[in-house]
Amino acid sequence: MPRRLKDSTLDRLFGALANPTRRDVLDALLTGEKTVTELAAAFEMSRPSVSEHLAALRESGLVTERSAGRNRFYTVTAEPLADLAGWLTPYERFWRGRLAALGTVLDQMDHDEPTTHDEPTTKGRNDE
Repeated sequence: MPRRLKDSTLDRLFGALANPTRRDVLDALLTGEKTVTELAAAFEMSRPSVSEHLAALRESGLVTERSAGRNRFYTVTAEPLADLAGWLTPYERFWRGRLAALGTVLDQMDHDEPTTHDEPTTKGRNDE
């Protein structure tokens, strides 16, 4: 198996998305651009903590930063998610194929079952 660089675009993307707070920040940014102060208030976190999460999201390419006066506004960028989708595609095909095969087996099992469900008779000699 080929060795991968540990600092690839995908590694940074997975690293950023591995943190639930960062995923929450991304969710918050889906409604539009926000400042660190707005995000800190929404998550009841300090501005430095939010800035650290935004830095990781920015390094992964998931967030862009725009300066306007003294404020910096952050926005979600979806392009890195296309890389993630491309990486996941072979796995999706694999599991779709496995599930389709399982469906075929289950359908065959249903087809092979007897259609009558008569109870077997257990009459012994002494029952007569």
